[in-house]
Amino acid sequence: MDIIATLKKKSIRNKGITGEDAWRLVEAGSRRPFVLMAAAGEIRDHFHGRTISLCTALDVKAGECGEDCAFCVQSVHYRNKPVTRPMKRAGEIVALATAAAGEGCERCGLVVRGRGIWAKREWTALLRAVEEIGKTGLMPCASLGILTPERARALREAGLERYHHQLAVSRGYFPRVCTTHAYDKEVETLRVARDAGLSLCAGGMFGLGEGLTQRMELAMTLRELGVEAVSLDMATPVSGSPLAGRPAPPPLELLISLALWRFLLPDRELRLGGGKEKHLRRLLPLGVVAGANALRLDGDEIPPDMPPETVRVMIGDLGFRPSREAVHVCKCRGDCSLEEKQG
Repeated sequence: MDIIATLKKKSIRNKGITGEDAWRLVEAGSRRPFVLMAAAGEIRDHFHGRTISLCTALDVKAGECGEDCAFCVQSVHYRNKPVTRPMKRAGEIVALATAAAGEGCERCGLVVRGRGIWAKREWTALLRAVEEIGKTGLMPCASLGILTPERARALREAGLERYHHQLAVSRGYFPRVCTTHAYDKEVETLRVARDAGLSLCAGGMFGLGEGLTQRMELAMTLRELGVEAVSLDMATPVSGSPLAGRPAPPPLELLISLALWRFLLPDRELRLGGGKEKHLRRLLPLGVVAGANALRLDGDEIPPDMPPETVRVMIGDLGFRPSREAVHVCKCRGDCSLEEKQG
């Protein structure tokens, strides 16, 4: 009996791969990784076709953070001094989002790194940016950390479509990554966003010292929470942090893990986010083969290893197409009439 083919059919029927099934896949996939990836790609094609969704993440503010998450460059607990940046103006955010739409993105995530938004003027600017981005045809998303019910409702009323919040790792492994707050606080933020009517994007980070067991446990948690989109980042822990210096997982291991997630989460949007170019290296195209149906383009504050046009060429070379075509737009990054109108 070909266990990969059998469980592929079960996944396509969306019957729910069990933990026992997943371990059988691990064993079979480790022996035949490319067969596993091809099967995961068939599952992706069944639910999502041959299109790849592109999104971007814009850093709208960055500040120091008192939490000790071992993967975060904003934490004050480690030797590297956090990079701080003031809140961008609403017009500047909208101009950057418009440029991202021109690159073929259909979603734009507004990211606040660190302690979040506290000043009233910053919150007002963020809500205004969400409203204006929605008018461009882009679907606005946000990643603002721990969320209160009041703020979740305000974001939804402003037109936010989706809230992004990484769980990072499985529940059992979380204390090895963060000790300043509990895992339930992360899960509660997703429930708060859901209660406000927002769709959910959540996921994890590979490369924090976890193994296949922890990765599968996290995938099961994401399935139980009913998130619509699953985001996968590949981490390089901060210098001076407890996890610094750990060797990165081999690219083939990461691809096997990605394929397992597609089996476990067959109908969900599965997005490759930060670190994919660095950790998958020349095997990045196999991330699409192994089941990803969405890619995040690096935002305005992080120089991309692969420019958007290179990503689009890669997608086409694989026989896919972006779900939204790129168009020529102004890329002045806010220094134009749009800034005058929206700022």
